Amino acid sequence: MKVYLSIILATSLVSLCIADEHVILLHGLCRTTKSMEKMDGALQEAGYTVFNPGYPSRELTVHELAEQYLAPAVEHSSGAEKIHFVTHSLGGIMLRDYLAHHTISNLGNVVMLGPPNQGSEVVDTLRDNPVFQWLNGPAGQELGTATNSLPRTLGKATFSLGIIAGDRSINWINSTMIPGRDDGKVSVARTKIEGMKDHIVLHVPHPYLMKNDEVIEQVIYFLQQAKFKTQ
Repeated sequence: MKVYLSIILATSLVSLCIADEHVILLHGLCRTTKSMEKMDGALQEAGYTVFNPGYPSRELTVHELAEQYLAPAVEHSSGAEKIHFVTHSLGGIMLRDYLAHHTISNLGNVVMLGPPNQGSEVVDTLRDNPVFQWLNGPAGQELGTATNSLPRTLGKATFSLGIIAGDRSINWINSTMIPGRDDGKVSVARTKIEGMKDHIVLHVPHPYLMKNDEVIEQVIYFLQQAKFKTQ
C-alpha cells in the first residue's frame, strides 16, 4: 500500500512539474487555431499548460503579427517555469522574428513543423499572381528564397530548436516548383537553419504535419528531451 501511494505521489509531482511548463502553439498561413487542436489536446494530456492563440495570418506582415499576437501570448506565460513553442509553417518564422527583437528568459525547447526557414520557391514563382497575393496576404509575400527575404535575414537559431520536415506532397503543382524532396509547400532542405539542435524527416504532407500521430509523438519527446526519438 505504501509503495502504491508513493507511485501515485511521484506521478502527481511529475505532472505538477510539467504543468509549470507552458507550450505556445502557432498555426500556419491561412490556418486557424482549429488546425492545432489535436496537438493541443495531446500536449495537455502530456501534462503541459497549452495556449493556442489565433492570429489573422493573411492581414499583416510577419513582424506585425509577431508583435500584435505573439507578444501577448508570451507575456501571459511570463510566470511559467519554461515556455516551449510548437509552430507550423509561418508560425516558425513569426517566432524567429519575435526572438530577433526580444529575449524570453524562460525559453524552453522549440519544435518547428515544415518551417520555410530559407523561404519557399513557391513564393518566388507565384508572388506576382493576384490570386496568390489575395490568398496569402503580406506575410505570404515575405517568404521567398532570396537572400534579402525575411526568413533568410533573421539569423541562426540561438535556442534549442528541433525541426520536423515532411517529404510527402499532395500538391503536385507546387512540387513542380520545388527542387528536391518537399512537402508540397517547402523543400526539406529549406526547412533547415544554422544552429538547429536536431532535424528529422517524416513522410507527411505539409497540411497534416501538426495532426500526424508520429509527428505529435516526436514533438512531445523533443520538448522533454531536447532531441528527437531515434527513428
